[in-house]
Amino acid sequence: MRSLWKGSISFGLVNIPVRLYAATEDRDVHFHLLHRECRTPIRYQRFCPTCGETVPPDQVVRAYEWQRDVYVPVEDDELERLPPAAQRTIRILDFVDLSEIDPLYFDRSYYLEPMEGAERSYTLLRRAMREAGRVAVAQVAFRQKEHLASVRLYGERVLVLETMHYPDEVRDPSPLHGIQEEAEIDPRELELAHTLIERLTVRFDPGKYRDRYREALLELVARKAQGQRWELPRPQEPVGVESLLEALRESVRMAEAGAAAGARK
Repeated sequence: MRSLWKGSISFGLVNIPVRLYAATEDRDVHFHLLHRECRTPIRYQRFCPTCGETVPPDQVVRAYEWQRDVYVPVEDDELERLPPAAQRTIRILDFVDLSEIDPLYFDRSYYLEPMEGAERSYTLLRRAMREAGRVAVAQVAFRQKEHLASVRLYGERVLVLETMHYPDEVRDPSPLHGIQEEAEIDPRELELAHTLIERLTVRFDPGKYRDRYREALLELVARKAQGQRWELPRPQEPVGVESLLEALRESVRMAEAGAAAGARK
């Protein structure tokens, strides 16, 4: 893996030099756009309408729209020299219980690797956090933004930085009309809902889940590349039920049948 950023974790007066690595990778199937007539890939070019010419990459500069049609250019080295970015520090501010952070705030995950000579202080922080059962709330500046972040333990040996959204980046759900009122619930429905949840409760195993859409898409591409005919399956119609109560009863029955089949395997 190639590190994306180098800096240090600031833990009180303790400084832990680290490298930052992307913890996840994009596994989406990406498409190119072709001209339908000749199957040639479409090219997109940076074009200046004032000069009437294509602009090479070294002539492109970032700019902020200060007022309508008034732009202020900002160079890359200016961004890197801004105080938070120049410090290159993951500054730990607080420690909290992980359960107190709503998953809505989490954005992207990065592995933190100690640099040479920092293994002892890295291990100290990792062990102390594990034994305290806490995660750190921190701030770090990279990629033209100061991120709110958490630092937590992943597995037994790795510290992970999770960039987070600031509160003003999380949208207010109050305009959603469907959540404003509490609907009347039949006690029998609630009891069956609890039963269904209990039947479907398992220990989380990420390895059991797979991207079925991606698999089907790659199969479609492979068959078309080999000149094979591809019959698209019919969309599945939702199973009709007479009432919410009946739907819950049938769901519980299916969950119990599925559990029994799994036990036999």
